[in-house]
Amino acid sequence: MTIASFIGAYFLKKYIIPEPFRGLPQTPNYYVILLMIVIIWYVLIDSMGDELTYRPRSFYRAIWQVVKLSGTGMLVLGTALFVFKIPYISRILIGVFFSLNIFLLSLRRLIGQRWLDYYRKKGFLVRNVLLVGSRERAKTVLDAVGKDSEGLYKVMGCLDTDSSRLGLEVGDGVRVIGRLEDLPNILREQIVDVIVFAMPLSKIENAGYYMSFAEEVGVEVRIMPDWQIHALMYRPRVASIQVESFVDIPVLSLVTTPRNQGALLAKNALDYVVASLALIVLSPVMAVISAAIYISSKGPVLFEQERCGLNGRRFMLYKFRTMVPQAERRRKELQNLNEADGPVFKIRNDPRIIPYVGTFLRKTSLDELPQLINVLKGEMSLVGPRPPVPAEVSQYEDSWRRRLSMKPGLTCLWQSSPLRNDMRFDDWMRLDLEYIDKWSFWLDLRIMLRTATVVLCGQGR
Repeated sequence: MTIASFIGAYFLKKYIIPEPFRGLPQTPNYYVILLMIVIIWYVLIDSMGDELTYRPRSFYRAIWQVVKLSGTGMLVLGTALFVFKIPYISRILIGVFFSLNIFLLSLRRLIGQRWLDYYRKKGFLVRNVLLVGSRERAKTVLDAVGKDSEGLYKVMGCLDTDSSRLGLEVGDGVRVIGRLEDLPNILREQIVDVIVFAMPLSKIENAGYYMSFAEEVGVEVRIMPDWQIHALMYRPRVASIQVESFVDIPVLSLVTTPRNQGALLAKNALDYVVASLALIVLSPVMAVISAAIYISSKGPVLFEQERCGLNGRRFMLYKFRTMVPQAERRRKELQNLNEADGPVFKIRNDPRIIPYVGTFLRKTSLDELPQLINVLKGEMSLVGPRPPVPAEVSQYEDSWRRRLSMKPGLTCLWQSSPLRNDMRFDDWMRLDLEYIDKWSFWLDLRIMLRTATVVLCGQGR
């Protein structure tokens, strides 16, 4: 926004504002001025930190933070121009830049806050926290979560080693919901994004086992500072260990998912941009497919199925219907024909598929196009482990559950492989976990290119 403000001010001053104020001399070099602005504003934005986050606060206070940023930046810029002896810079240009910068940053702040408020009310962007402990440290975390006005975290309950504390209210309506021994079952059956160990590790028998289990299923672990932490002999197999801030409390984090925030932001942006453009460009193709399904088979054009997304969150996945109506009800009678191993059901020549139209859509993978809507809704990504059905997840081995620790995608490593139709279930899981462990923005691009090749060659089934 700041770069756009300067470029906008430059063109306004040079080409648009009325005479005699229009125009700019050849000197100074405005590319150098822009470079100075980028460096100054980057440092200031980074140093202001939490003051510029999307925490709900009064509109005027939010605007004041933007004015403070721009005003401080202008003072530093003026000092830099003096030190480097850069004369004759247009005061009108600088004034227009200052005004545009405040306007665009305020607009970004307002739109961003409205967008986040909308999605938080829908239950998105909120991470479920499970506390281990129910005494002073746990209360400290609860207080910090309550004061965290961004509303990013929701404490679902506490676990304790003392069974006599079951049902006890720890604070703010949060109760002790089980013993520590219940942790594995809770992680298998409920949606947990973060576990916070808010009690001395020395008081937890076999603490390493619980951390290892959380790592295995892909749930983040945060450990509040403890002088006895050096005595913990647990060594993560996959997770990286980092010191981070959790609702302003310094914690030790064990994380099994990618942490490159810049690359993840680029992945998110790519999802929304590509999905939006693809839906617009491919809308005639989708209209033809809809008409073909409607003509060839009675029933709805779209097939909706409940799937498991990030950390087990349920959502409705959209596909073009390629099977006859009520196909799911016939699955039991065809179970003996299943050619896939593991908890997956696949038949090479499935009798439920709509002749010609359904076969063509599956072969070209065009039946997956409506999932672009899931991407725009934030439920899926363009690239990521394919979203499983809940019945499949219920049969997972614990180590397979880690594939749910990243947002599911339209395509993935195994689906972009020419041998995807004959791949064993164990190999699916291995490739999905490999994707999470080795993820990069460039890996996503390579998978998308490989998927395009698979689709054009008609290698689906």
